[in-house]
Amino acid sequence: QVHLVEFGGGSVQPGGSLRLYCAASGFAFGTSTMSWYRQAPGKERDLVASISSGGGRINYADSVKGRFTISRDNAKNAVYLQMNSLKPDDTGVYYCNGVNGFSRVEYWGQGTQVTVSS
Repeated sequence: QVHLVEFGGGSVQPGGSLRLYCAASGFAFGTSTMSWYRQAPGKERDLVASISSGGGRINYADSVKGRFTISRDNAKNAVYLQMNSLKPDDTGVYYCNGVNGFSRVEYWGQGTQVTVSS
């Protein structure tokens, strides 16, 4: 059974930092592209950052470039999102996503809330 579980969300003041962690199991993590998406209230779910299976190809949304860092540990089946210099516009539910490199089957976590407010 596939599980993607996110940890690390919470409330933080503008300028603060959070580190999200996604624990994966039940699928071929090492051959999957992993991503973080976020959904702000009343808006669509948007891609924040993605990392290829080997970690050599990383992409970020323009709005988070220079502030967020995605990384992965294939030995631990984990993907991380370090978020610095947080802004109120970063508020939303953050979802972990995995796409199997061969089957293209997609998996989603249940999401973790991030609130940036003074």
